[in-house]
Amino acid sequence: MDVKHAVSTDAVSPSIGGGAGPLAGVRVLDLSAYIAGPYGCALLADQGAEVIKIESPKGDNLRKYPSTLAAEGRAFLGVNRGKLGMVLDLKTEQGLEVLLDLVRTADVLVHNFRPDVPPRLRIDFETLRQINPRLIYCALTGYGESGPSRNKAGYDQVLQSMSGICSMQGSVQEPQIVYGSVVDYYAASLLAGGVASALYARERTGEGQYVGVSLLRSALAMQSARLVWAEGEPRDVNRDMRSGGVTGLYPTREGTLYISANTPHFWAALCELTGLSHLADDARYDTVRKRARHADEVVPQVKQALSKKTAKEWEIVFGERVPCAAALQVEDMFDHPQVEAEGLLTTYSHPLVGTYRGLTRAIKFGEKDTAQAPRAAPTFGQHTDAVLSDIGYPPEQTERLKKAGAVG
Repeated sequence: MDVKHAVSTDAVSPSIGGGAGPLAGVRVLDLSAYIAGPYGCALLADQGAEVIKIESPKGDNLRKYPSTLAAEGRAFLGVNRGKLGMVLDLKTEQGLEVLLDLVRTADVLVHNFRPDVPPRLRIDFETLRQINPRLIYCALTGYGESGPSRNKAGYDQVLQSMSGICSMQGSVQEPQIVYGSVVDYYAASLLAGGVASALYARERTGEGQYVGVSLLRSALAMQSARLVWAEGEPRDVNRDMRSGGVTGLYPTREGTLYISANTPHFWAALCELTGLSHLADDARYDTVRKRARHADEVVPQVKQALSKKTAKEWEIVFGERVPCAAALQVEDMFDHPQVEAEGLLTTYSHPLVGTYRGLTRAIKFGEKDTAQAPRAAPTFGQHTDAVLSDIGYPPEQTERLKKAGAVG
């Protein structure tokens, strides 16, 4: 049987792994690794797309990151929910042919290779658009498609350091990393938004297009409120958007509390509820700028007042009148009443890990969103046979490809 003749040339094949949502029926080929690309594709899966995670025979390195889970990396589980998984060696001719057959059935392809890699692998945009003119081709890079750094490896904390985020978190003299892969996760959101927009444009034009996302763009976009330099301003102008003054973290009798009191009514409520009404009546402190200017006078009084109760008690006292939160750990979110009320976590069943709780979908569609929770992240090569069968490969052909090392 000629496999190529068995593969549909339609942009969308019958779904074997999609869900309910606005992107139901959309097939995404996810060739990316680590966090930004994979999580961007997970967000597409959240919206109903069928996402096929395609790993090399070496596997996504995130599977091997340190974890207290013996069978699988915790980070891998967290950023690959809702996907099918297959193994494909693009460095072999047979593996490349399989990918091209998949491209014929796909709507979207996502990768995070450096710009010089796709042409070498013969999977660059110009090549694949000849096979499928409706393909949305999304390339996630470290630094973009041009410039002296285009082919450098880009990672979250590298871009944090380069873009000023670390200096902002700490100081110029002692920069500090912002943990949590914030640049990666924001890039993932840009990826999902960009792909969705390109799919919308395709509905009007019938044509696919290239979508470029980079960690550099993500790191700068995150700082757009600070990334403003007016003509004539000195280099050392303070672009910090921190309000200064009262807003921030405070020690309490037990635990730490964050409060935000920038607006006039929140400031007045804070003063009233902490017994500092005299501060609210003082014209020296009646704006955010003034309070920042006189922080050495105001903050000690607020700190002293907050030391009289625990962080949890202050949350009750402030209620809806003063924005605040006791500083918790992420583990506390598993049983947080607001998280439970919103149904943000679900229980997954995984062939190797067993059952675990994790985030379900980050976006809600409709007032009564009844879509099912996504599937657990795939094991290595878990759905290779099913994916190949779906695009017309008979079992004996799949077995030959496995013996040749082209798929796994």
